[in-house]
Amino acid sequence: MCHCGIIIHKEKNTTYNALGDKMDKIKIGIPKALHYYYYGTMWKAFLEELGCEVVISPNTTKDILEQGCKLANDEMCLSLKLYLGHIHYLEEKCDYILVPRIDNYGTFEQTCTNFLSLYDIVSNLFKTPLLTYNVDVAHKKSELEGFIHLGISLGKGKEQSKIAYFHSIEKFIKMRKKQRIQELKKLNMTNIKLLIISHPYNFEDTFIGNSIKKILSDLNVTAIDGEMITLNENRNSEESLSPNLYWKYNKELIETIPVIKDNIDGILFLSSFPCGPDSLVNELIMRKINIPYLNLIIDEESGSAGMETRLESFIDILENKKTVR
Repeated sequence: MCHCGIIIHKEKNTTYNALGDKMDKIKIGIPKALHYYYYGTMWKAFLEELGCEVVISPNTTKDILEQGCKLANDEMCLSLKLYLGHIHYLEEKCDYILVPRIDNYGTFEQTCTNFLSLYDIVSNLFKTPLLTYNVDVAHKKSELEGFIHLGISLGKGKEQSKIAYFHSIEKFIKMRKKQRIQELKKLNMTNIKLLIISHPYNFEDTFIGNSIKKILSDLNVTAIDGEMITLNENRNSEESLSPNLYWKYNKELIETIPVIKDNIDGILFLSSFPCGPDSLVNELIMRKINIPYLNLIIDEESGSAGMETRLESFIDILENKKTVR
């Protein structure tokens, strides 16, 4: 199998260049944005088990943001602009960059259209060869099949790729269970508890989330990450808020609200401008809940001063309400 001058000998799982010289491990770049905050642990475990070296871009910096904004158009959300900045950082630092096509995990488990279009956007903007796999369960293209395809494209066997996939799933589940336990412990805190309804690629990204985390910490607020709490046993609890919700990741966020609503003081909705699914779903949920909330929308021009003022005012309201109780 030949990829841009690299030849992978399937029988020996050995990589050679075009001259037949043995090469070091294939370097696979993973941008630390968007999908990474869902599947990064799986990808890294899978690729390393198949003998690849994984290169992950660093935490978001001002330079990464600026590069992403230069490459993006005005209609792209901040999260996608950051993604392009991370791709730019990985250029010439690896042999391939992993950019999957993830459309859906079922008819009512749809992802944002950006997740489907990423491969085409990136392939038209950058020169580094891309690795990809497809997930379109509605059309019988499963995640397992996608990972097997990914392994085969790296010159590995079907069974070897399948085993590597299941091992990566085990590591992912173990990590998520540990994270969930940590978040659930926060529900026993006596200070103000704020449920964060935000995609992990926003709240966990250093550019978007760090300043907010610091402000909340300085205000002695316990931030509970809604995405980290969610596991399969909570599924379908979102139906009490929206029985026909279409987007997978939004469902996984809002299903946390009915589960822990009696143990929190308020909700922070955090999204990047101009996210279509968030703008629709968050507005829908805010109209249905009886819990104090604050809606923050971040773009590349957002400053910490404005956010700090709004968060301080919101926390003051929650503290006064708690005192009255």
